Amino acid sequence: MSASSPLPRRRLGTTELDVSPLSLGSWHTYDRMDFADTVTMIRTAVSAGVNLFDVGVYSVPGMEPAFTDVIWNAAIRAAGIPRAEYLVSAKLWLEGFDDDGFRPQLENAFLRGGFDVADLVILGDIRRDDIVLEDLVEDLAGLTRAGLIRAWGVNNWSAANIRRLQEIAAERGVDGPRLAQLKYSIGRRSIADGEPFGALFADGFALQSSDVLEGGILAGGTGLTRELGRDPGGVREAIKRHAAGVAAVAERLGTSPARLAVAFTLTHPANLTTLFGATRLDQLEDNLAAVELVERVGPEELRALVDPFWADRDVVDPAGP
Repeated sequence: MSASSPLPRRRLGTTELDVSPLSLGSWHTYDRMDFADTVTMIRTAVSAGVNLFDVGVYSVPGMEPAFTDVIWNAAIRAAGIPRAEYLVSAKLWLEGFDDDGFRPQLENAFLRGGFDVADLVILGDIRRDDIVLEDLVEDLAGLTRAGLIRAWGVNNWSAANIRRLQEIAAERGVDGPRLAQLKYSIGRRSIADGEPFGALFADGFALQSSDVLEGGILAGGTGLTRELGRDPGGVREAIKRHAAGVAAVAERLGTSPARLAVAFTLTHPANLTTLFGATRLDQLEDNLAAVELVERVGPEELRALVDPFWADRDVVDPAGP
């Protein structure tokens, strides 16, 4: 792919969803940007071939309000992008799953995000010990039958729980999970590269790489103070120490650390799409060029060059949380 060519697309399993290899997230993103810059960035991303936007509701009662999804709603409309030209992925949180199921959460996401069908929904991390997997599968099947969602996946679930979801769905003749959104980066490889998930991927299950820049650390932002995601295995300090080495490899390749970090995720055979956040147009353009970097250097060589910076090797259980 040249810099002027659109991104390719990859089909999500047996669904009708063709997804770009790069996708834009919204966590702590649009609420840190000038609105006009957000509109420009969205237009640029879609023009380059990005067609998946992760639009989560990152605020619940009792927490400080967040409006990044509401801003995205206004920006996508201001950008004049027809709904048929993009896909929306919404988050559903298990903490809010009750007798009414996921529907109230989903309708709230629709209200805030300005869409009425979620092409994809991702179930959040399991932080409850009273979740009945059969109830989740049945509820999501109902939302699918109602035409409110088209496919679903999970965020940072264990391989064993994903396999059980698949079994339940097969027993009931309904759709099961299609992909796992996993922390996957130069520094965090143990789960997505491990044998338990390898077996799932071999069966056609897909990966969505997330937290690929470790909150900006792998892009050179080792002094960041904003909120970051969880730190499985407690390896973030090691990733910070490795950031200079990653930057040195990037310099030898004539690229940026951020582009190298994004490119690494594209080398995983099961990677459907890599999710990232960008708050500046130059960041977006740098990340878009990661596709060309993989083509120029080659997947095997890229993986070998960054192998010394695998921080969670033999630290995190590859089966997942």
